[in-house]
Amino acid sequence: MVRIEKVVVGSIAEECGILAGEMLVSINGHEINDVLDYRFYLAEENIEVCVSSNSESVVYSIEKDMYEDLGLDFETPLMDKKLRCENKCIFCFIDQLPKGLRESLYFKDDDSRLSFLHGNYITLTNMSDKDIDRIIEMHISPVNVSVHTTNPELRCMMMHNKRAGDTLSYLQRLADNGIELCAQIVLCRGVNDGRELEKSLHDLARLYPSLSSVAVVPSGLTAYREGLYPLKAFDKDSSIQVINTVEGINAEYCESFGKNLFFCSDEFYLMAEKELPSDEYYEEYSQLENGVGMLRSFETEMEMFLKNLSDEEKQISRNISIATGESAFDFIKNAVSKVKGVCKGLSCNVYKVENDFFGHTITVAGLITGVDLIKQLKGKPLGNELLISRNMLRSEGDLFLCNSSVEDVENNLGVKLTPVEQDGASFVEALLGIGG
Repeated sequence: MVRIEKVVVGSIAEECGILAGEMLVSINGHEINDVLDYRFYLAEENIEVCVSSNSESVVYSIEKDMYEDLGLDFETPLMDKKLRCENKCIFCFIDQLPKGLRESLYFKDDDSRLSFLHGNYITLTNMSDKDIDRIIEMHISPVNVSVHTTNPELRCMMMHNKRAGDTLSYLQRLADNGIELCAQIVLCRGVNDGRELEKSLHDLARLYPSLSSVAVVPSGLTAYREGLYPLKAFDKDSSIQVINTVEGINAEYCESFGKNLFFCSDEFYLMAEKELPSDEYYEEYSQLENGVGMLRSFETEMEMFLKNLSDEEKQISRNISIATGESAFDFIKNAVSKVKGVCKGLSCNVYKVENDFFGHTITVAGLITGVDLIKQLKGKPLGNELLISRNMLRSEGDLFLCNSSVEDVENNLGVKLTPVEQDGASFVEALLGIGG
């Protein structure tokens, strides 16, 4: 059972007389322990809700719409504590953070409920047979899984967890019961690439049609790896090898499956200095959150948006700037040139910001910090506005990873800072100062 923190005014729960501070015990006889229990058993038109207070229980019979909420709020969105990751992966980014950042950045979660609610990736090592049974019973789908390798011994080594190999069997159980699986492989050079990557992709292909897609992404290596497993960053040649492996195996299965299953993240193509695949290659762009097809989707949306600009919008005059990471710099610069080709009054400087904070092996825009923006852009012509990627900031939109605030950067650079969503339409709107 879970404690009710608040009852929403005007809700079904308030009409019944349920009070904050009482304990939600069960719905239709099923014990409620977390948000999955609550949401699953709530999805009925006729329910019996058992609530207790001071050791006395009251059962309310309620008629409602099938997915209508009762109006109860709990201490946390999960109605329970987040499960902490039990692994110590050789590539874990959190283990590579410098000291002194905000406490929440050091928390490692590995919670299947967050996979269902927010699309987080889980390793399955925190789960038991009972947890898998619940996913199957509730038909929680899709489940996003960090696989990394299908070699049990190698998976145990990479995760420093003796259960990591055994829990691979959960993939087949979920697939056999019609649960959609979305997988990722964080690739470590010289560890799970090459022949190991080939084996993993072939093994995962056997889970089709339950397997919807697999993203292959490079491990991110900061300058703070003292005492950690010695990993090497991918370079141009090794990135080309990864792309050739993934695209080759993809082609092997594409004809029989009628779709692409395996995708490299954009970062591999940028490091390999290879052209991104076509818009059609990425199918429904199911792995955008893993940086797969993001740049191609961005470019397609941008070009479509430019075609639909009004004559008045094409005449807008603006003097602004953009800050981005090393990996996307050329792409963003070319994108700005395309917009300037249509909007002649646009003046925009694009600045490449090196990652002094985490180390120069980190080249993505999302990990640029406020201190690096201030240090490297101070005194440069920034125009009336500086655009940055929205994912440089935490979800509240106020702080960078270094704990600098948006206001800190604005005050030090003397310019308005505008976070921009990572899609082509938002990009053009921000360049021209139109839209929301």
